[in-house]
Amino acid sequence: MKKPMILGLTGSIGMGKSAVAAMFVDEGVPVFDADATVHDLQKAGGALVPAIEAAFPGTTGPDGVDRQKLGAAVFGDRDRLALLESIIHPAVAERRKAFLESYQDADMILFDIPLLFEKGGQAGVDTVVVVSAPAPVQRQRVLARANMTSDKFEHILALQMDDADKRTRADHVIDTGKDINETRADVHSLVKMLRVGLA
Repeated sequence: MKKPMILGLTGSIGMGKSAVAAMFVDEGVPVFDADATVHDLQKAGGALVPAIEAAFPGTTGPDGVDRQKLGAAVFGDRDRLALLESIIHPAVAERRKAFLESYQDADMILFDIPLLFEKGGQAGVDTVVVVSAPAPVQRQRVLARANMTSDKFEHILALQMDDADKRTRADHVIDTGKDINETRADVHSLVKMLRVGLA
């Protein structure tokens, strides 16, 4: 049986990755959202709440993981961040495997993975799509978010691969710095082209 083509969607913070992922859904491509899965695992009653509380006492409550407290607990500490990732990543991988199994009849599947290159995830996909926008547009979008500061933004950028490097490594780049309808048309064209290759 023919396996679905696996697309890996990635891009730095504020590049419009979620909007582009939604456009792939509109094109009939099932999307596995790694961030949404993490949120689900960390919400009230989520599978990872007890393990996170045990490793980082005081970072959870009635609503599950308090993301601000947990963020503060690992901020700037690579060892603590690695410990958190060792709890989260295997659980996300299990969910991704189940997702793959449930969509094995699809012609293509998209994995929305923020740190695809940083964590070596490109090895598990067939083709990489990077979303990108000019730096001033990115900065404006990110600083418009609640609880975001310039310092926080710079710290996040420091943990992520440079946008130019991501574009160089990408098989396809989707520009989100232009009119949204143009971006939508680009996604449509890309999916159409990829489907022709699968026929």
